[in-house]
Amino acid sequence: MRTTSNASMGSPGRARTRPKGGRPRMAPLLALCAAAALALAGCTSGGGGKDAPSPSPTVSKALITTKPQDGADHVGIGVKDVGANVTLGTFTSVTLTAQGGREIPGELNPARTAWHPSANLTRGTAYVLTAQAKDPDGRTATRTTHFTTVSPSNSAVAFYTPEDASTVGVGMEVSFKFDKPVADRRAVESAVKITSTGGQQAAGHWFGTQRIDFRPQDFWKPGSKVTVSFDFDGLELAKGIYGVQDRTFSFTVGREQISTVDAATQTMTVQQNGAVLRKLPVSTGSPQYATYNGTMVISEQDRQTKMNSTTVGLGDEYDIPDVPHAQRLTNSGTFIHGNYWAAPSTFGTAATSHGCIGIQDTQGGADPDSPGAWFYANSLLGDVVIVRNSTGGGTVAPDNGLNGWNLPWTTWTTEQPTPSPSQPPPQPTASPSTTTTG
Repeated sequence: MRTTSNASMGSPGRARTRPKGGRPRMAPLLALCAAAALALAGCTSGGGGKDAPSPSPTVSKALITTKPQDGADHVGIGVKDVGANVTLGTFTSVTLTAQGGREIPGELNPARTAWHPSANLTRGTAYVLTAQAKDPDGRTATRTTHFTTVSPSNSAVAFYTPEDASTVGVGMEVSFKFDKPVADRRAVESAVKITSTGGQQAAGHWFGTQRIDFRPQDFWKPGSKVTVSFDFDGLELAKGIYGVQDRTFSFTVGREQISTVDAATQTMTVQQNGAVLRKLPVSTGSPQYATYNGTMVISEQDRQTKMNSTTVGLGDEYDIPDVPHAQRLTNSGTFIHGNYWAAPSTFGTAATSHGCIGIQDTQGGADPDSPGAWFYANSLLGDVVIVRNSTGGGTVAPDNGLNGWNLPWTTWTTEQPTPSPSQPPPQPTASPSTTTTG
């Protein structure tokens, strides 16, 4: 399974089928009655003979088409899924109304021949689309369409990272997490296109049935712009489950920053673009709660956060309401963060935390000259933190955070039939009443 930026990613997925269920409606009967009325209106009365002039046409030439057709079910919620067009005429009004009477805003093109909603619709909702137009002779035409959008139980949404227009570090992975299991993996892979101005190609790797991450073979090139397009809208992801999203986003890769933590010496060397920027004393996990080894990526940043041991299964060992400058490295709770409760002599000399990497800081994090504040200010989401020589820490799992860099490229590009096992959570921080760091 290989997904690349410049070629078709994987074999084509299933056809985009969206079942259209019919339902009894009055529209066909009304249309039949209207046709009969028009036929009567075309008759002449009085002394008309074979030489009498033909009556003026009464039917508008304006031809209105709508997307979807009347009576459709399981309609997508994207702005491209719904619309109206007219030929041989121009629209005078188009309205889209949700059940309950709420009108959905929309946009007409400058020629007033095409209309679409200006925002995504709501899943599992009935809508009525009414379009009115007139032909060059001023004769009017109307078309009304009833449809229902795909229900939450029959649709899937993908949450993705990073954010559009963000600037990230060289280790950032493009990650999609679906709210329902995906059966047709190749269809998803083929629906994602990734391009980079640095010329790098990105490949996808599945972690279970609901998450796929994309990355290049090596870290992103600094300064490059990466564009991600994905079209899951109408795609049958599993039996009876359809995607509803069609989007494009991009991000810029900033300078290269790689910070290497040596647990044997309790120091961290921060490098930018290959040059040493600063060396900081740290405190890593104690032998009982050793910090993971391996390549980790900053996936979350909080100027201040609460850390409680109960969230990682350590009972009531600690409860710190104001941990400063916290940056997440794993989903299971490993952070690199500021520490104000340990003695300054701890940093650079002792491994005393519950698995995190602690940096000397001040309570409240107000001192910009503290090492913790400095590292936070100089970090981006997607920056790389490498930990070495952590005795007993093991290697971080590639799906525990955005840490797929720990898989060799040949493994990354090989499809795995079973989900990748997650590691048990490490313990993120320590009690301020002890001398340990978080």
